[in-house]
Amino acid sequence: MTMEMKDSGSVVLTAYHPHSPARIPGMEQSFVQDIPPSHSPTSRKSLPRCRRINRMLSSESAPPPAFSRSNSQASMDSTSMEDFWCEVESIKESSEDGSEEATLLEFKPADEGELEAEWLQDVGLSTLISGAEEEDGQALLSTLTRTQAAAVQKRYNTYTQTLRKKNKHTVRDVRDIFGTSDSSTTFETVPVSPVPSNGIQLPGQKPVWKSVSSNSCLDCGLDKGSPSVTEELSYEVSFSESITVLPKTQEWPKNQRFKKEDSALPKFIVRKSRFGLTEVGDLSPEDMKKIRYLSLIELTAFYDALGVELKRNRAERVRGRENGLFGVPLTILLENDQKKVPGIKVPLIFQKLLLKLEETGLETEGILRVPGSASRVKNLHQELEAKFYEDTFDWDQVRNNDAAGLLKMFIRELPSPLFTVEYLPAFITLVEKISKIKLQIQALHLLIMLLPEANRDTAKAFLQFLKKVVANEGKNKMNLWNVSMIVAPNLFIYKGKRANQQEMQAAATTAHIVRLLIRYQDILWTVPSFLISQVRKMNEAAMNNSKRQLMFDKGVRKLLRRKTMERERPERPEGAVTFPPYLQSDIPEGVIRVYAPLHSKVSMAIQLNSQTKAKDILARFHCENSRSSSQNIRGQIQSLHEIGGNIGQHCLDPDAYMLDVYRANPQAEWVIKPKAS
Repeated sequence: MTMEMKDSGSVVLTAYHPHSPARIPGMEQSFVQDIPPSHSPTSRKSLPRCRRINRMLSSESAPPPAFSRSNSQASMDSTSMEDFWCEVESIKESSEDGSEEATLLEFKPADEGELEAEWLQDVGLSTLISGAEEEDGQALLSTLTRTQAAAVQKRYNTYTQTLRKKNKHTVRDVRDIFGTSDSSTTFETVPVSPVPSNGIQLPGQKPVWKSVSSNSCLDCGLDKGSPSVTEELSYEVSFSESITVLPKTQEWPKNQRFKKEDSALPKFIVRKSRFGLTEVGDLSPEDMKKIRYLSLIELTAFYDALGVELKRNRAERVRGRENGLFGVPLTILLENDQKKVPGIKVPLIFQKLLLKLEETGLETEGILRVPGSASRVKNLHQELEAKFYEDTFDWDQVRNNDAAGLLKMFIRELPSPLFTVEYLPAFITLVEKISKIKLQIQALHLLIMLLPEANRDTAKAFLQFLKKVVANEGKNKMNLWNVSMIVAPNLFIYKGKRANQQEMQAAATTAHIVRLLIRYQDILWTVPSFLISQVRKMNEAAMNNSKRQLMFDKGVRKLLRRKTMERERPERPEGAVTFPPYLQSDIPEGVIRVYAPLHSKVSMAIQLNSQTKAKDILARFHCENSRSSSQNIRGQIQSLHEIGGNIGQHCLDPDAYMLDVYRANPQAEWVIKPKAS
């Protein structure tokens, strides 16, 4: 069975539409009321409501519905969509019986120019609005590629033109910011040619981003019996720059098709460069903040290159609880949990629900699809709120289907959606307006990089669980499409409102998004190496700016002069030779000193060659300390970290070639310590 995807107008989820009412309590109206009466004959009243809804929306309905349906919706039969509508009905019923509390979202329609101003602030370029000269903004601008620079300039031009029309205040000319003689041209950008994946190409040096052997790669998307054709994804060049090689006259097919069978999804591989692969948790929070800036710029440039509008929602205020378990913002929930378990990244209640289901529910037939008892789930919800933090809650009493219901309730009850209010329209657009799955994954990849840390870590734990559910399909009868159809309404149809016709049309779209998230999650949690390269350049530019600032600081110069004079007062011994600073180092070129503070042998100088990998250094330390290792490191996974220089902190891939990493960041320190969980 194939599903047609029509290049229709974008779907905006009404929960976040600027002109939506602030609050629609309880989802009072039935979904059937959205359908003309002629489509609800009394002869069908005996059927379950979710099946009646599905038949009315399927191509099997006798007279076509009065509203226009997308091709994707029209091509789906009642069997393939029934899970989705049953889940929607279950969500509606749980809201009506009061087991879920309504959340208030307030919106303010975007004023002309405000969206561009918000965009500039969100990418770390608020200095373009304020007019201040700040190093961070200059450093960011200096790293942009051609397409990224064009995206920034386009938004800034729109912003300044709007302000001039309103005569609010004098606006900086785009030429003053970008250093161009013509406002239609872009400022100097980094080369489009490939650069080292985690490093910076040295002058006169050939790129070092060679692929390693075929067994050292990240692959996703293929199960037994799937097609053997694979496609490679590249992280070396920005996605938006890759789009520019396509003919400008190319149009996306209007009747895109994709199959709902799991085996229909293509297989993608990401070959490891000589710098290895970097996961989202491998970088410091400061560098991940810069990754988010760059990801939004790159996503915007990517959509621009495809001729697709990047739509965003504006949620002015979210009212959530400040304590408890359900309906509490993720950041507040984590702050409360971290008082009990320092460093925790996923809420304790969410972890416990996942653990319960992984231990006893993965083989339960119909898990996630078959609803638990509404009354039991409501009672368990209240009991958890009262007893969870006191460790007096009896988990043995919780049935698997009830635990699954609580898990989905937790996601729906979040005051702000797991994938954020702002970018839910962008998730929908990437399927409706982009035809190729490879391009969809690239857009999805950047959207994942944009998520706040708490949302990203929670989403990662959830998707890893869903992958385990699919892996047990033989026993639980839940394949990838089944799971996606059940999860989609919990993620993309927001609680506290009734679904409208547009959302019903988007059912297959949202299910396809969830399917991509589950199948290709290993790719999505990997930080694109071209973004890491840009972060390195940002840090280097910031350091150079700081050095120049110090040189002009009179107080610092006087202090340095006085210190120099004090050092020169003692007479040098006769015959002594003074070497320049770069020759005074006790570590020769190509040798690094590795520190392992938790080992008995805390440091070691290691000569690097072209074949030395991070795992080789770890193995050497393990061999040297195997007999005398302290108890506090046994059982811990030790990793080699790159710290300082042009990176904050970077946990290295065991397959990273150290000489290449060293040349990209010669000022770094190298430390062996446990990897952050």
